[in-house]
Amino acid sequence: MASANDHGTPDPQVEARSTGPRRYSAEYKARVLAEYEKLDKKGKGALLRREGLYSSLITTWRQQRDKGAEAALAAPSGRPKADPRDKEITRLEAKVARLEKDLGKAQTVIEVQGKLSALLDQFATDSASDRRGEKSQ
Repeated sequence: MASANDHGTPDPQVEARSTGPRRYSAEYKARVLAEYEKLDKKGKGALLRREGLYSSLITTWRQQRDKGAEAALAAPSGRPKADPRDKEITRLEAKVARLEKDLGKAQTVIEVQGKLSALLDQFATDSASDRRGEKSQ
């Protein structure tokens, strides 16, 4: 930042800090924790001052790390077990597809039967009127 005067004295204006909570990336937390755990008591204090952190944050980050590692170690290895609901859904979808196909066939049969019945009625009506016409002649 350029100074207000060119005599080498710093500008007394201080930029405002953000008022919201600071957010730290997982990489940052891991790096600081690794460095913190290697240091002696004096070094730890210097690291906290340099980074502007409180020791309570280090404790919280350690707990988060340990909890994450514990969860990762407790997770079963290999492929996850198949959900029985997924198997049931697949079975029911196949059944629905089969029943819809059967329904389509049944509707076609009913349609053909209706047309056949109408055709037979027409033949019966035509032959009855033909017989009546023969009798009257």
